[in-house]
Amino acid sequence: MIRKRGNDVRSFSRRHFIQSGLYTLSGVLFMQPLFGNTQKYLPEAAFTLKPIGRSFQLADYYIWCSSPIWGDDGKVHLFYSRWRKERGMSGWIRGSEIAHAVADSPFDSFQHQSVVLAPREGYWDGTTCHNPLIKKIGDTYYLFYMGNANGKTDTKRIGIATAKTINGPWKRRDEPCLLPGEAGAWDDHCTTNPAFIKGDDGKYWLFYKSWNTAEYQQAKGAVRGNRKYGLAKANHPAGPYERVSENPVLDFSDQPNNAQLEDAFVWKEQGTYYMIARDMGFFNHEFGLLLSSKDGLNWSPPGVSYLAMKDYVTQPMPAAHLKRFGRLERPMLLLDPVTEKPQFLFGATQGGEYDSATTFVFEIVSYTL
Repeated sequence: MIRKRGNDVRSFSRRHFIQSGLYTLSGVLFMQPLFGNTQKYLPEAAFTLKPIGRSFQLADYYIWCSSPIWGDDGKVHLFYSRWRKERGMSGWIRGSEIAHAVADSPFDSFQHQSVVLAPREGYWDGTTCHNPLIKKIGDTYYLFYMGNANGKTDTKRIGIATAKTINGPWKRRDEPCLLPGEAGAWDDHCTTNPAFIKGDDGKYWLFYKSWNTAEYQQAKGAVRGNRKYGLAKANHPAGPYERVSENPVLDFSDQPNNAQLEDAFVWKEQGTYYMIARDMGFFNHEFGLLLSSKDGLNWSPPGVSYLAMKDYVTQPMPAAHLKRFGRLERPMLLLDPVTEKPQFLFGATQGGEYDSATTFVFEIVSYTL
């Protein structure tokens, strides 16, 4: 289906890099096979996007993981992760915190409000708080996030904080809501990158990313291990969550080039569950993926949800330390508050005025599922 929005809201350009006009992405973009796989051709992107720009930048911080939600005040509230600029891009693993920002609309710049979650010494989230995902269920806000206890990947765990108002106060649990699998399991390394939705079965579904420790330790190359997604369910949004299977529900490990995915976001439309995620080698490392499922367990082969940043905006040459420049990572959707259909795409991308990383927002003008 194709959905179009009226052009009844103002837009604006951002200094240095936004190209004017609407980027309509249609047709087959390239006909050559990718990565030597003669059966894999690049399809058209599902989302037609109009760039709004780098809506949130901070002089002293890297910004990542921008999770938006409409507030009861009609404004857009953003729960985002940040860490001090002097730590560099890798500073997220030890020293990230989750903060709250607000904008009058998705077309306006965001303003920082407060730090919501900071690392707690002596707890499972003692060295970082990252990967925020904000949801409202009934009269309660649920903030899913990842924490770790040793500044490394092997203690990454998903946890939950709750509040009765979007401005807090926030109460977090003393324990994670989902632990890794048993030693030797595909997910024995960690639980991270939460994606959440209420299922048709009345249960609360938590999708999570993980990988196998031995595979990760023995692997060589730029990307070690193979990231997959599992599914756990609970009778209450706060848990406890139990895995639905010993196997992942999304696994690209049988594909060439160590293909994998991360940064999933899930929504439901016309009786089908949809997922967008960041591609890690199925097509390339710059695109977003789009998958569909009727039950959350069996997913379609991935298509392309969005393209590389260069297909939407022209930017100045990046600083040498920005090795992931040109990617839109951590894709999150701001859904229409009435129809619950995709309205805006939020993501994290390197670059910006301070040569770090910022929130970037696109208007979703139309899409095909």
